[in-house]
Amino acid sequence: MKLCIIKPPLPFGWAPIVPPILEYLAALTLRANPDIEIELVYASATPDVFDTLECDLAAISLLTPTAVPGYRIADTLRVRGIKVVFGGIHASAMPEEAKLHGDAVVIGEAESVWPTVIRDFLAGRLKPFYQGERIPLDDLPTPLYGMLKGKEQFRIVNTSRGCPYNCTFCSVKPFFGPQIRFRPIDDVVRDVAAMAEKMYINGDENIWWEGTEQRAIDLFTALRGSGKKWMGFGSLRPVLSSAGSRMLNAARESGLLSLWVGWDAISDEGLKAYAANGKVGVDRERAVRTLKDHGIDVSLFYMLGGRDDTLDDFKRSIEVADRLGVSMHPSLLVPYPGTKLREEYEPHLYKELGWEYYTGAYALFEHPDPAMTPAMREQQFYESSLELLSMPRILRHMFKIPRQGFPHAHILSLMSQVPVRKGMKIAYEQWKKDHLTVQEKRLIL
Repeated sequence: MKLCIIKPPLPFGWAPIVPPILEYLAALTLRANPDIEIELVYASATPDVFDTLECDLAAISLLTPTAVPGYRIADTLRVRGIKVVFGGIHASAMPEEAKLHGDAVVIGEAESVWPTVIRDFLAGRLKPFYQGERIPLDDLPTPLYGMLKGKEQFRIVNTSRGCPYNCTFCSVKPFFGPQIRFRPIDDVVRDVAAMAEKMYINGDENIWWEGTEQRAIDLFTALRGSGKKWMGFGSLRPVLSSAGSRMLNAARESGLLSLWVGWDAISDEGLKAYAANGKVGVDRERAVRTLKDHGIDVSLFYMLGGRDDTLDDFKRSIEVADRLGVSMHPSLLVPYPGTKLREEYEPHLYKELGWEYYTGAYALFEHPDPAMTPAMREQQFYESSLELLSMPRILRHMFKIPRQGFPHAHILSLMSQVPVRKGMKIAYEQWKKDHLTVQEKRLIL
């Protein structure tokens, strides 16, 4: 038997990161059955392989922005007699939809059911749906690092799952649950050591949690011996806790160069509307300055164009970047399926816009302010994004990165921002070509 594990293409080009599902699901597969032949396919890097791809079973992992190309790939393979099983956050949120394009759908986390999927396929009795359980993370295999051959420069390690916060826009809690499940620290150290690269990404939703700062300190202390640099995603609230300074020092000493922070909304009103103020804390600007004082570069991710946002928020985002000396990465608000925000925005959605528009670059819902037309929101989004990602700004930011990170943090800043800039320019050119057609779809009732 041959299994192909497929990650559909990203909307706006290739990114230099190995999708973790590829090498991790390969490891799960070989644990279940070491006789299976496996091929990994990252469609962003190799988009033209599907007409000639040979396998018995294809496993396709879906995010909402990649659902449409994922379905297209599945349809192509099934015409040739190849069975398809879907998984991932989008397939879990929309299993009946995914089943229209596949033979089976794994709902939720795969570990508890993937061996059964393999056995059922080999026995010729593949079921339409498999419900994964949220199990402890104390027996996860090391991904088969290096199995995907390409020019990708970063690999991802995960150390926990789950989220206790109630942000309405986020898919993490509905998918992974409200309880934080930690992996054993020794297993994380093992996985980091198995990577050939000298720099990696901690792919957790949050590298530290309020109330579990000591666990974070213990993890970072254990990683000090790896000799590797890394970047990760983190919330701001624990930064200002009583253990915050010790935690930041331990993180920096373990190789943390850059933290990607969910700023979420420009205004405090926007934070409250998304129920994200609990995660951010009471003084988020002071938390950012504290991170920088500890030698950690900061990039802020946030959303624009929500129903509680104003046109002024687009301009204010540039002021925040200048005032705090950080890089800023906006998107237009996306009501992903399975989230509370989706339920809240349901009456206002442009129903004719399919998942291919759920990229963070399109206005997907009506806005109560007549000035916030879809075209205006999109135009303002691109103008502010391209200003924030202009080469002069990217280069000026190099002088604002804490000196403790030189030269790795400075190189990392270029490697992370330049591809985003390239993707944004591609998206903008595409938008200029098709925004009138998209507007016509919005007018269909």
